[in-house]
Amino acid sequence: MDFSTDNITVFTHPLIQHKISILRNKNTGTNEFRALIEEIAMLMGFEALRDLPLQDVEVETPLETCMTPMIAGKKMAIVPILRAGLGMVNGILALVPSAKVGHIGLYRDEVTHQPHEYYCKLPNPIEQRTIVVTDPMLATGGSAVAAVDFIKQHGGKHIKFMAIIAAPEGLKKLHEAHPDIQIYVGHLDRQLNENAYICPGLGDAGDRIFGTR
Repeated sequence: MDFSTDNITVFTHPLIQHKISILRNKNTGTNEFRALIEEIAMLMGFEALRDLPLQDVEVETPLETCMTPMIAGKKMAIVPILRAGLGMVNGILALVPSAKVGHIGLYRDEVTHQPHEYYCKLPNPIEQRTIVVTDPMLATGGSAVAAVDFIKQHGGKHIKFMAIIAAPEGLKKLHEAHPDIQIYVGHLDRQLNENAYICPGLGDAGDRIFGTR
């Protein structure tokens, strides 16, 4: 599916693809699955954060004082969509340890597949931060659209969305609802099945991260 936009990045890096393939394997255990989610988030974050603003600050080296660039402005915000999005947070925090972390809680109606909010807590002032929303799976796109809606309603402006696996249907829905945000996807899968699960996918990311069924 061709979206013809600079706002969508689907990664082709061999390390990301290799690690996603291990995630897909039904025999990959909880500990390894959790570690891989963090590693993939870190690899994706390296690219997704390439446009963070910089400012020159004065630093004293062992030899002299110099002006050198550091990240500018309010600290970045990472906002996982609960609960699976939590699995990606530490990977991004490894890159930007000073980032603030918010949370958005959504659940999907089993019949309509529509998202419902049960929790939203964002760092203030959210409008001055670069915001990275995380969810390993971008399936129907309903939760992603709702999460970005909530962030914008609270004043968020500079928003990036990161998903490890996406279905074309969900990617299209998110991009059409929020064409101004940057979307980063580890792999674009074939389609959704009749139960709105991504195929071939990797199962329920939340269950596999937290060892629940």
